[in-house]
Amino acid sequence: MIRFLHIADVHLGIRRYRSEDRARDFFHAWRSCIEKYALREKVSFVLIAGDFFDARRVEPQAMNHAMYCLAKLREAGIPVVVIEGNHDQHESGNKFSWLRSLSQWGFVRLLEPVYDESGTHFVPWSDEAREGSYTDIEGVRIFGSTWYGATANQMLPILVDELRSSRDPQRFNIMMLHTDVEGQISRPIPALSVAKLNELRGLADYLALGHTHKNFEIDGWIYNPGSLEACTVDEFTNRRGAYLVELEGGVHRAKLVEDYYRRPIIRRQFDVAGQSTPEELDAALFAHLHSDLTPHDPDQTDAPAPVMEIALRGQLAFKSSMLELNRIRDRVQEEFNAMLVMMNNQTVPVEYAVAVGLSEHVSRAERERRVIEDLISRDARFKERAVEMAGLVLEAKRLALDAAEPVQIADLIAERLETIESRRDNGTDEIRRN
Repeated sequence: MIRFLHIADVHLGIRRYRSEDRARDFFHAWRSCIEKYALREKVSFVLIAGDFFDARRVEPQAMNHAMYCLAKLREAGIPVVVIEGNHDQHESGNKFSWLRSLSQWGFVRLLEPVYDESGTHFVPWSDEAREGSYTDIEGVRIFGSTWYGATANQMLPILVDELRSSRDPQRFNIMMLHTDVEGQISRPIPALSVAKLNELRGLADYLALGHTHKNFEIDGWIYNPGSLEACTVDEFTNRRGAYLVELEGGVHRAKLVEDYYRRPIIRRQFDVAGQSTPEELDAALFAHLHSDLTPHDPDQTDAPAPVMEIALRGQLAFKSSMLELNRIRDRVQEEFNAMLVMMNNQTVPVEYAVAVGLSEHVSRAERERRVIEDLISRDARFKERAVEMAGLVLEAKRLALDAAEPVQIADLIAERLETIESRRDNGTDEIRRN
């Protein structure tokens, strides 16, 4: 029986939320996954389907994190087969990349097609040159590709032709791709169609994908494990992990394994409506959090402190300048022993309350005029002239956007203010005469 580990999107060296602890989380996920599911299980090989590093230029600490496990795997005699992803791909016109260096040093086998004047070709792996497009390990032939981005649909027929001529029907054939797949992403970007992928069916027995940071399987032969760790708090709800695959008699069984180090992420939303002062908001927010969450116990060494995101939503009843987000963040961190707390302010300031109540059919220009008029009218000195002064603000804005001379804008403001004051004075005199 052959056993192998399929992972992707390790993103060593990633920087998120200016936190060194968060950067180290990606190393701990990589380390614990390799130790538990590659070394302990004594797999025949490890596949990394792109984005091993988070960037082409690898920081020294990220390289240390990579080498920690790569050295252990080489010592155990477990080959590591990789392809480039969009994050760690070599620059166009430059053959250098750290993955290629690691391949030359014998820590990984970087697989990629060969390009020359006659087209794209698959060539066998050379131990002497430390390069190639496919490699044989025990009873398995593994093919590599690279990041094609928006051209993936155009490139796939070429890969199909090369795979058809290079596959070994006596072996279990694996194809590695780093790509988005149609129907598996929520963003409106080009993705490889499932119909195109099905052209590989019968040629590849196992399609090892990377790039999309959530787990999915298609038809029992296409596998995407997802990123080892959540790259953003938005990805935390995505299922992710690594595939531990057993192969016997030409039949494979792929199991998604998730029991390795991962930093917990806690996300909560709170509606600020009904809290008339900052003090009332504080009291209600923390009462809500304590009723819902148990503070992390720092003595639990096997349970890392969480990352927390607190999203405040709804209509503020006081000025936004009175909402002290940094103070709230620090208090959440202290009371819940979180590693990191992020405040996501989605509240609507009281200053813009007038815009909230408008019909969705009201134009943007009318919303803007209403907001400016409302802001001006809050000052008792200008309340009676709010309509005229709002018109002046919008006219001055229009001139500025049209690149009018500053003198022209200043003259307009002076002239209009004089007219507005004159009307106010005339109105006052009229009232006195009556």
